[in-house]
Amino acid sequence: MKLSLHRIASAHLLKGLRFRLAASYVLFFTLLLIVLGVFFKQTLKGIYDDQVRELLTEEWGAVKGYLRIDKGKIDWYYDTEDPEEAFIVDRLKQVYLLTDASGKPLEWSEKYKSEIGFDSPDEIRLALKSQKQNWTMKRSKQGVPYMIRSGLFVDDNHKSFYVALGRSLAESDTIVGRFTWRYFALLPLMIVSSSFLGWYMARRALIPVDDVARTAQRITGANLTAQIPSRGANDELDRLIDSFNRMIERLNSSFTQTRQFSTDVSHELRTPLTAIRGQLEVALLTAKTIDEYKDAMVDALQDVERLSQTIRALLLLSQAESGQLAIQWHVLDLAPIAADIVDQFQIPAEGARLTLTADLPEVCLIEGDRIQLERLLSNLLSNAMKYTPEGGTVHVGITCTTGQATIVVEDTGLGIKQDHLPHIFDRFYRVPTADQGPDKGLGLGLSFVAWIVKAHRGTIDVESQIGIGTRFTITLPAAIPAPDFELQQQSVADAAEMNS
Repeated sequence: MKLSLHRIASAHLLKGLRFRLAASYVLFFTLLLIVLGVFFKQTLKGIYDDQVRELLTEEWGAVKGYLRIDKGKIDWYYDTEDPEEAFIVDRLKQVYLLTDASGKPLEWSEKYKSEIGFDSPDEIRLALKSQKQNWTMKRSKQGVPYMIRSGLFVDDNHKSFYVALGRSLAESDTIVGRFTWRYFALLPLMIVSSSFLGWYMARRALIPVDDVARTAQRITGANLTAQIPSRGANDELDRLIDSFNRMIERLNSSFTQTRQFSTDVSHELRTPLTAIRGQLEVALLTAKTIDEYKDAMVDALQDVERLSQTIRALLLLSQAESGQLAIQWHVLDLAPIAADIVDQFQIPAEGARLTLTADLPEVCLIEGDRIQLERLLSNLLSNAMKYTPEGGTVHVGITCTTGQATIVVEDTGLGIKQDHLPHIFDRFYRVPTADQGPDKGLGLGLSFVAWIVKAHRGTIDVESQIGIGTRFTITLPAAIPAPDFELQQQSVADAAEMNS
């Protein structure tokens, strides 16, 4: 059992993100160390090879200064009494070969003959023909590497000879090999050290991820306010934390809307359901004639209809606020839309003995949803007429300037106290009045208005004074700057043709 648990723990560890990050770091570091080792080895070898090349170049110049060939006689011209010149000439002759143009050896060092071997006549003729200095790498019979510089040598009589100078690379190869052995001998220790460092760094890097996981575990329907503080590094983890926090905010908003919907439904449905039940119970207990039963059923049906309207309004508003009700964007002329809505309210206004007026421009183009804009104007006009007494006035005004359209709906109604103004866009909020009958509405109209304005990227302001009236001012982005009238008319015609 213990062995099985150990295997499960090991498998979980190997699959963990921390292990994979550490393993990736170690693998990358190992490859990097290997590449660096090979690079430094080649660089060190290149440095030593360049030094030997420079030395052979200097010695080649010295050969031209000291070597004399006159009528087949080879002579090294230097002061034999000068130990420095004698040392230089002896060094030149350590790995040295001199031949004539046919490839016949004329003078050589024993090391060149015994360890490297004479160059073939074909190689010599080819080198003399090219008239260039040649660099070759050769190995002795014992495997010692030599760098050879060879080329054309012309004596005072303009006769061509072949000269080759060489230097052993055994010492440089030994140094490079020693470096390579020591470096790669230390490589396992560096890899092990990097493993511990990678494990520690992976643990440090994953601390914010662990914080996100722990915060996510604490989140419940009753606790959606948990936030992870930003590290201030503005890196990928900070962006992850910011995305997580925004997700929690969206979840909190969704849960709040759900709770609000449930609260609203239970609050608004309790009264009509209680009324319906009471009416039906009274009818069952007291009604004796068919007319009495009919009256009870009519009252119950009226409450059911009111209940249905409430449910439909709640569902529509909930869909709008949760983003399920999409805006259908079109270029619209706001002026005729407002004119149609005002015409629809003229008869109800006359029935309520109110004066409904409108001041509309000839053209006002905006981008928006026709249905929602009609609902906005209808809700504002309906609300204004409900709270304006007989003989009052309701006015609709629209102005269209460069970049924006402004809608003003004002009345000479009862007015709203200042302490109620911040709440009038809340669901089911109704300003207290002497008459709070069902004809005063559900308290959802202005909530719809606020959502429609926000969805159209606009703003809404309210001004009200008791006994004087209320003024709603809505500002929406215009579709185009106000151009000449003829151009506006053409745009309206194009928009109407596209919508149709």
